[in-house]
Order: sequence, then C-alpha cells, then structure tokens
Amino acid sequence: MALVSEFLGQLTLGFGGEKEARFPTVVPAANFDPEKDASWIDTAIKTKGVEEHIIIDILTKRTYAQRREIALEYERKAKKDIITALKGALSGSLENVILGLMRSTVQYDAFELRASMKGLGTDEESLIEIVCSRTNEELLEIKKTYREMFKKELEKDVAGDTSGDFAKSVNNALYEAGVKRKGTDVATWITIFSERSVPHLQKVFERYKSYSPYDMKESIQKEVKGDLEKSFLTLVECFENKQLYFASKLNDAMKGKGVKEKVVNRIVVSRCEVDLLKIRKQFKKQFGKSLFATIVEHTRGDYQRALLNLCGGDD
Repeated sequence: MALVSEFLGQLTLGFGGEKEARFPTVVPAANFDPEKDASWIDTAIKTKGVEEHIIIDILTKRTYAQRREIALEYERKAKKDIITALKGALSGSLENVILGLMRSTVQYDAFELRASMKGLGTDEESLIEIVCSRTNEELLEIKKTYREMFKKELEKDVAGDTSGDFAKSVNNALYEAGVKRKGTDVATWITIFSERSVPHLQKVFERYKSYSPYDMKESIQKEVKGDLEKSFLTLVECFENKQLYFASKLNDAMKGKGVKEKVVNRIVVSRCEVDLLKIRKQFKKQFGKSLFATIVEHTRGDYQRALLNLCGGDD
C-alpha cells in the first residue's frame, strides 16, 4: 500500500481548464417549499412506525441545496437537528442513503474517504475509486473539505499540472519503463500518471501502441500488480469513459446473489447531481438492460424506492 499511498498523494488531474458537463438525475424541485417539506418530514418521523416513503420521496427528489433549506426549517420547527432525527427514525441501507444525501457531493466524498481509512485495514476500492475518478478541481475541494470536517490532512500538497504536449517522449518513457525491460520502473509510471493532464494522457494512450505491442490497459495488467494496478486501471478507464467506468462498477455490484450495497450507494449518491443520467445511458448501452430494471431486480422495499427515485427513471 506504500506505493499506492505515494501515488494517490501525488495525483493531480487537470482537464484543460474546461468544466465537465453535468448530467444529473436529481434536479431542483419546482414550487419548492422547504417549510412544508420540513413539516411533512417531522410528521413522518413522529408517526408510529415511521412513514419512510414520505421521507424518501421528499429527500430523494430535492437537490442538496434544497435539502439544506429543509434541514434549517426542520431545526427551526422541531428544535432538533434533522440528521439526529433521521438517524433515530431510519436504519440499515436506507439510513445510509438518506444520510449520504444530507451531505454535499464533496462532503460525501470526504466522508467516504475518511471511512475508507478508518478502523482496521483500508478500503482500497473506495479510496481508489474516489481519488482516481475525480477531477483536479474536485480533488482540491475534497482535500479542503476533508481538512475542515476532520481537522486532518487528506494527502500531500497536490502538484501543479504539467504543461505542454510531451506525448511522444512520455510514451517512450512508459514503454522503456515497462514492457521493454525486465522489472517495471514503477516510479516512472507513477510520475507520468500523477502529473499529466487528462487531455495529455488521452493522447499518450492513443500513441502508446506505436511503441508497444500492447495497449495501455494490457501493459498495466502485465507490469503492475495489486492496488497500484487497480489505481492505474481506474485512471485509464476514467480517462477513456468515466460514465462507462461507473456503469461497469454498478453492474458488477448487482450481479448474482446479493448486492454490494456500499458500492451502489456510493456511486448513486455521489453521482446523482453530477452525471448519473449519462451513467444510466452507458449502462443500458453496455449491458442491454436499464439501471432502473437492474435495481428493481436486485433490491427491495424502501431501499429500492430510494435508489429508483435517485436513478430518475427507466431507459
């Protein structure tokens, strides 16, 4: 894990100054009335047995900004924190989803990163997925928010982007450091992956095959092992098609018996105001069935209702 920590600590990804387009499934609710929503939630919590469907249908169909207004109104009306009230009223998978929605996307990422590194062992899958799939701008916000939330530093200072188009020389460096020699120069790969911009690396991947008999993913699989391999592959997959990467993760999490709820929750909650609509389209295109139908097949009850609302429709 030492090399992985070094790599993740150095990682900085620039997207050429352009903000990524958003394709959310959760959008601002029309005729929004935070006072009315807060009152409905208060009644639902106080009802004997708790009316979970009311809580779900309000909070999964409002944006984070609207949920914050509801939370303020709830505190004013009920004289208690809405998070505390929801924790007392809900449980299990549904509680995890709803509490996740009460954090902004960047707060949710920071919280998940903290959770992935807390306790015995490290949840490398969560750590790699979040750090390797976020833009440089998002990573900087996560780092700042992590410090504010936990009074700790997430990682080393992020290096600045590398300017200029050095694709040709970098391709040579990757090949010379990897499949052309016995024993991979992992330090060179870490430097190249962690300090180049996304448009630059996309050119690198296109040209790499002229220097190697393998494409980039094949070379990584041949030359790097363990968590570092997973980190590099995640980066490559996100560079090539980030939404397809998330669609594949969701498909893997809902295959066969049982559901990897932690993975499903993390992706659906963190991407519903970012690009879940595009992830849905990629899911249908790649796997021949809709994300909506897959959630219906593999989940049940109130948890299913919450996920379907966040999914935002069938394809």
